[in-house]
This record gives sequence, C-alpha cells and structure tokens, in this order.
Amino acid sequence: MPRLLIADGNDRDGRATRRDMLGRTTAESFADVVTDLAPHAECVLIAPADADFCLPEGLGLHEADGLIVTGSTLRLTEGGPAVERQLDLMRAAFAAGLPIFGSCWGIQVAAAVAGGTVGPNPRGPEYGFARRLAPTPEGADHPLLAGRGPAWDAPAIHTDSVLAPPPGARVLAANAVLDVQAIEIRYDAGLFWGTQYHPEVDPDELAAMLTLSAESVVEAGLAADEAAVAAYADEVRALGQEDTPARSRLAWRHGLGPDLLDPGRRRREIGNFLAQLSTR
Repeated sequence: MPRLLIADGNDRDGRATRRDMLGRTTAESFADVVTDLAPHAECVLIAPADADFCLPEGLGLHEADGLIVTGSTLRLTEGGPAVERQLDLMRAAFAAGLPIFGSCWGIQVAAAVAGGTVGPNPRGPEYGFARRLAPTPEGADHPLLAGRGPAWDAPAIHTDSVLAPPPGARVLAANAVLDVQAIEIRYDAGLFWGTQYHPEVDPDELAAMLTLSAESVVEAGLAADEAAVAAYADEVRALGQEDTPARSRLAWRHGLGPDLLDPGRRRREIGNFLAQLSTR
C-alpha cells in the first residue's frame, strides 16, 4: 500500500478560501482523485506553507513512497516565508530520492529548486483550459504521457510558468501558449514528473477557481467584466454534470472532447505516476 504525502501549496488563508468555496481544500481534492485511481493508497495531507509545519511523526520523507504537490494561489515571484518553506520541502524530497508529482504550482517549485526560471508567461496566462497540448519528441514515448494522443486539452489556471527548464530536464509537452506544459526533472537523488495544467481538477473545481480568479481574468483582457467570468464559470460547472443533450451541446460549443470530460482520461498523468510507483 503506497503512502503518499500530499502537500497543499496554499497557505492557511488560501486553504480556508478553498474550503469555503468547495467544502474541501486543494490537498483534500487531490487526495480524493488519488484514492479513486488507487483505492489502496494511503494519503497523508501536509501543509508546508505554514510556520508550524512538520512531517507526521513516524512518516519522514524516507518512509514515504512519494510526494504530490498541489496548485496554489501563492507566487514564487512574490517570495516570502510560505514560499521558502515549500522550496525547502522540495529540496528535501529530491535529496531523499522521492518520486514527486506536481501540477501548476508544483511544477514551478520543482523547476525553481533544480535551477530553472519561473515567472509571468510573456505569451499570457491560461484561464480555463490549456488548448491543443502536444507531446514534444522527448515526451512522445514518456510514461507520464502514456495514453495521450497527438493533442489534448486540459484544465488550466496560471499566470506564472516555467520559462526556462532546469539543466538536464526533459520537456515533455507544450502548446502555443507555453513551451513547458509537462516536464521530467532529475535532481539530486529524486525524480519529478509534473504538468503546468491541472489533470486533477474536475469541472466543478475549475469553475470555483475561475470565480476566485475573476478579477485577474478581466485584467488579462479575457473577459469584459466579472459577470462574464461568472457566466463562463457556470458553463464550465455544467460540463461536470450528467451526460445529457444539453451537456453535449455545451461541450460542442466549447470545443471540448473526452480527454477533458471523461475523468479517467482527464487524470491520465496522475494515473501514470501512480502506476510507476507500483513498479518500484
């Protein structure tokens, strides 16, 4: 039974906001996905942004089978103790030889620790979906992307991104907006697989994230006002409801297919990471 540490990238206020919106934190949502894909996994939730953070007694990094780092509302470019504590955890996880998976914030923290560059994407943010993702030549046969086709869409919300990968990293996927959408990083004794997009996020959660980001979406020029963002979020939320003719018409209007709408296909990278753990 694998024991996985799931590190919530948010600070205490960020976790409270998420719980108010969705009834669960980012780490709790991620743990639900992991246990759905691997029912026998033991998920231990940790909050490394907090000043009083410590690993659970009897479960240090060397005793864990893997680490997952979630998304976050924090930004590396803004720094601060909550950011530094998470960089420290990532360094320690690499040093301990842990297999690590991270999405969005997680990929940025791993890349920064390993010597990459993280900052605002000069081509702009992605709010809602990362479109027409495609494997690079190095990603075409990589196990992280096993089962992915020549192109796919995925949930995504980010302003910052990995602008320059760490030395020796393998960039596995990209799209027209961002050159580093998926990556493998070998650093110290550890191995990191991650995505800038959010394979763990369902439509309901994505809708809430869009609502929380409404002001930024408007500032980016992607919506006329926050009411337009709210209307878009309502449509995204409806995409997660039962398969009906109305849902099919909505998916057609947004140009979305089963890679995003089917949970098993949307979570492909997480399932692939968990499958690799079982072979260790």
